Amino acid sequence: MLVTQERIDEIAQAVQAALLARGSFYDATIRFLFGQGFINHLVGLPVVPMPAVQLDLDLTNFNNVERLADGAAPLEIWLRNAAKFLKLQTQSAILQDALDEVAIRLSGAPPVQDATAPNLPVGSLPEGLEKTIHRDDTLPFRFVAGAERVGTAVAKLRVPEFENGQIRLKLGEPIIHLGTGWLIKNDLLITNWHVVNAREDGQPKATQADFELQAAALTAEFDFDADDRQGSIAAAEKIEISDATLDYALIKLSKSVADRTPLSLSAERIEVQNENDYIAVNIIQHPGGRPKRVAIRNNLIYRAAYPLVSYFTDTEGGSSGSPVCNDDWRVVALHRAWKSVQGVQFQGKQTPFVNEGTQIAAILEHLQQNNQGLLAEILGN
Repeated sequence: MLVTQERIDEIAQAVQAALLARGSFYDATIRFLFGQGFINHLVGLPVVPMPAVQLDLDLTNFNNVERLADGAAPLEIWLRNAAKFLKLQTQSAILQDALDEVAIRLSGAPPVQDATAPNLPVGSLPEGLEKTIHRDDTLPFRFVAGAERVGTAVAKLRVPEFENGQIRLKLGEPIIHLGTGWLIKNDLLITNWHVVNAREDGQPKATQADFELQAAALTAEFDFDADDRQGSIAAAEKIEISDATLDYALIKLSKSVADRTPLSLSAERIEVQNENDYIAVNIIQHPGGRPKRVAIRNNLIYRAAYPLVSYFTDTEGGSSGSPVCNDDWRVVALHRAWKSVQGVQFQGKQTPFVNEGTQIAAILEHLQQNNQGLLAEILGN
């Protein structure tokens, strides 16, 4: 046996409680999901109509088989699948502990000295060569390729400021406002309304006529990924639709950018049920007008108050209009601003600010109400 019967009983109770909290039980579908990776070997195991008994039977059988002929360890794989499926349930910690115990047992790793307590005998504290810390923060390798693919559709924006139909100058040079935008369609760019408005805090907003001129004069620089790399410039043609409340603007480009893939959208509302919800968001941006950067550290969602979402992911001035993406690199929000908060802690420290974006679901709803034709084009209908 890999673990004690007491540990098997603990795992079974944790799984049953976690599934019950989700309104489900250990049926054939869940059994299949948890068995991915050695599913063919489930065929010969006994099947009974009672989910709780089936769970006990499976765990007992997996515990008695250290490895299959192909080297797979059924209990380890099952626990990993179960912990991932139930990661939002409090019982997932029990599954992760059991997984760590099984992994250490299977590794055959010798005890190692605790560097923080060199005077203690080797093996006097629980130890191993690997362990997940708190939760599994690893990602599929394709996550890296996804970031590169998405980055090709993100551009640095330069918006000239107009007043009474004329470009404003300072020391003989046009006043330029910076932002970030991205392709929602090959000939359609999305950014913030306030980026196109091109005004500093405290200034009156642009007239509608100047706003439209600024949108038409906007330029997007793709592939500005390093200081020594010349980007590819795309010119704007006109504003298609905008909304100051949701802080978004869609700009028609003068010609289609055919060599880039528009970003995929998530139409689902983001919901944070409790403090145990663990939702990460990643932002590709041009902070301060500098070369493209990606924020993928310290990037958890803090709160989702529809139509907005707040997160700890880092941004700077010039990042407005950036895509806020989930770990599948689908856009869930349009970054727009930071806001002050009180009594908020992150990583054990007080933080006076969080960043904020408009949920894509809200933007799609606005398009549904105001321009169904454009929405159909974006969604490819």
